Amino acid sequence: MRSIIYLAIGIFFGIVLFKSEAASWFRIYEMFQFGSFHMYGIIGSAVGIGIIVIQLIKRYNVKSFYGEHITVAPKDRSFTRYMVGGIIFGLGWALAGACPGPMFVLLGAGYAPIAVVILSSIMGTFLYGIVKDKLPH
Repeated sequence: MRSIIYLAIGIFFGIVLFKSEAASWFRIYEMFQFGSFHMYGIIGSAVGIGIIVIQLIKRYNVKSFYGEHITVAPKDRSFTRYMVGGIIFGLGWALAGACPGPMFVLLGAGYAPIAVVILSSIMGTFLYGIVKDKLPH
C-alpha cells in the first residue's frame, strides 16, 4: 500500500514539474544565463518552504504518519565540501540540462535521450560509492 501512495505522490510531483516547466531544458538554460527569474522563483520558494517546514518539525516534535518521531541529523559544517559538491552538481546539471528529479520526468514525458543521462548518473553514483572512503571529506 505504501508503494502505491509513494508512486501516486511521485507521479503528481512529476506532473507539477513538467507543467511548471521546471523540467524544461530551455528554462534551465535561461536560468544559467541569468535570463529569467522563473527557475529561481521555483527553487527559492522550495527552499523557503523547506526551511519553514523543518523548523516546524523541530519546534513541535512532529511525528511521522507511522507514529515515529522525526529527527533531523545535524550536518557537518564545512564550506569547502559543500562548495565543491555544489559546483560538481551544478556542472552536471548544466551539461545534462536537468537535475535528478526532472530527469525522470523527462523520461516519463517521452524524451528517450535522457536515458543516457540517467544511466550515467547511476554509474557516477555507484563509482562514488566505491571511492567514497578514499576521498577527503
